[in-house]
Amino acid sequence: MASAANSKQQERGARARRHNHALVALGRRVWHEDCTFDTAIAEICEVAADTLEVERVNIWRVDAATHQLHCVHAYVHSSGVHNPPGFDESLLLDSEYGTQLDEVRVIDIADVGNDSTVSASQEALGAYLRRHEIQSLLDAPVRAEGELLGVICNEHVGSARVWSPEDHAFAGSLGDYVAVAYEIARRRDIENRLRFLERHDAQTNLPNRDHLLEVAHTALRPLHDNDAGLAVIHLQIDPPAGNEQLDIEGFHRFLIDCAEHLSEMTSDNAALARVRDDAFAIIPHRHLREVEALELAERCIDLVQSDAASPTGYPATVTAGIAFSRDLAAPSADALLRNAENASLRARANGMGRCKVFNADRHRSLLARMRTEQALRDAFDDGQLLLYYMPEVDLRDGHWRSAEALLRWRNSDGRIVPAGEFIDAAESSGLIVRLGRWVLLEACNAAMRWPVRDGIAPMLRVNVSARQFEETGLAADVDSALAESGLPPERLCLELTETLLLRDPDAAAKILARLRALGVHVALDDFGTGFCSLGYLKHLPIDTIKIDRGFTAGLPQDRADLAIVKALVGLANDLGIDVVGEGVETEAQAQCLRDCGVVAVQGYLYSPAIDNDALIAGFNGTRLTAT
Repeated sequence: MASAANSKQQERGARARRHNHALVALGRRVWHEDCTFDTAIAEICEVAADTLEVERVNIWRVDAATHQLHCVHAYVHSSGVHNPPGFDESLLLDSEYGTQLDEVRVIDIADVGNDSTVSASQEALGAYLRRHEIQSLLDAPVRAEGELLGVICNEHVGSARVWSPEDHAFAGSLGDYVAVAYEIARRRDIENRLRFLERHDAQTNLPNRDHLLEVAHTALRPLHDNDAGLAVIHLQIDPPAGNEQLDIEGFHRFLIDCAEHLSEMTSDNAALARVRDDAFAIIPHRHLREVEALELAERCIDLVQSDAASPTGYPATVTAGIAFSRDLAAPSADALLRNAENASLRARANGMGRCKVFNADRHRSLLARMRTEQALRDAFDDGQLLLYYMPEVDLRDGHWRSAEALLRWRNSDGRIVPAGEFIDAAESSGLIVRLGRWVLLEACNAAMRWPVRDGIAPMLRVNVSARQFEETGLAADVDSALAESGLPPERLCLELTETLLLRDPDAAAKILARLRALGVHVALDDFGTGFCSLGYLKHLPIDTIKIDRGFTAGLPQDRADLAIVKALVGLANDLGIDVVGEGVETEAQAQCLRDCGVVAVQGYLYSPAIDNDALIAGFNGTRLTAT
């Protein structure tokens, strides 16, 4: 008896060691980083069949919602076949069997014909057991974090079988191995998804901006003659403004539809990416000529705005910008995409449904203007702006009788920058109106320091920009500056250009009337350059015309310029309008203007633009003479 017991004990020990060795070897293979979920469960099934000496090993997934078991892997030991035809069947999960899976480590059924669990589940399992001639079962639940995921079934055919405690332990470990395989697969799926989302858009699964930049970087290459290079088309899609019936969710659904249709259209010849929530970008696989890129962009615009992309008639609009690598100073995928985005912004500014090609020269000019605008704002806030004055000399006695205020900017390196270098930036940024108010008050205060000669105080001339003139508050600004400075209105003359008055002569006349009602004078600057009809001089309340330097420059040699100047002076005299000659640089020009009847001139012959202290000093010197 003792010998038999020892023999049995040794047999159980050997079986346990064999099971442990099998589990260790299995672990080395299935936990390897290169092992996939499918490979892992296939290995588990093979080791289970070999070690437990069973004919079939199946792994089933539990569907708690439908109370069913779905076979995800099957292995037949005798043939070595994985997943034989018809393996992926489903069985109803019987409540008693399901309860046992939730409560026990293993389900041991030595003889399915005499087991109460199987008998109670005959309807669910009977046909399956008979079809495969299964006589004994050793099933282990697959659990993860307390949740029943499935079951691994070790199925013995042909005869009943008594399962040993070692078999129980081994089968339970197999269930754990399957659970770990599920968990590893789940974690890898999450990691793969996260890696995917690093380079793709979550809503559309299209490549994202970073992915597209990688594609562009790889595709950038040296250009051949007449080659526009790699193209990027940027599509900006916008919902209709001010339509509250269209919700954000609806717009996002529309964008997903757009992604699908654009992907279908470009799949064979271009890379498509979603680079922002409301924008896509396309990189054609081959270098396109500009006309070809424009045609592709137009097709994209038509597609997005068609019923195909928006079956519900979502009234979104799209603009396109195109950039080519030919415009890059150095290969840069990021710069190429930014150029395309900038082009689409210009297209959007010009109206929806438009397409623009990036222009490097225009873009450099735009960037320079933007930098100037910001620097100008900073200069204004930091008090770096100042006024110079261009004296206006009376040709009869050489004294200056008026001075024109000119805006200057003392930049960080001390250079005095003339207004011509920054006035466009002031206009485009809207800062010109604030600057105009400041110039008006500053100049009025300065003019109050000018000495009186022979009972006559010098006239102050201040230029008015188009934006200022069109602002409804110009008259109020002038009135405020006069009141704050104390300058008499008859000492202020506002200078306007011909083109400004020609925009809307009727409206201009009304504004001039309000200004004249304040008592100030009005001069027409650069006269002769804006194609102003001489008839306007009769109808507009103008006190002075300033002959443009373009006519002065030709005097006295250019007979046409001389004839024009004589005609202008004669007409002005007849209408009682004063005349000032601009841009006088030579004594011959001054003499010619004097001979034509011009009394007042300004120009470098007499003085450049100077600060207020220098102007006053010149006045006290009694004369400004030709230099």
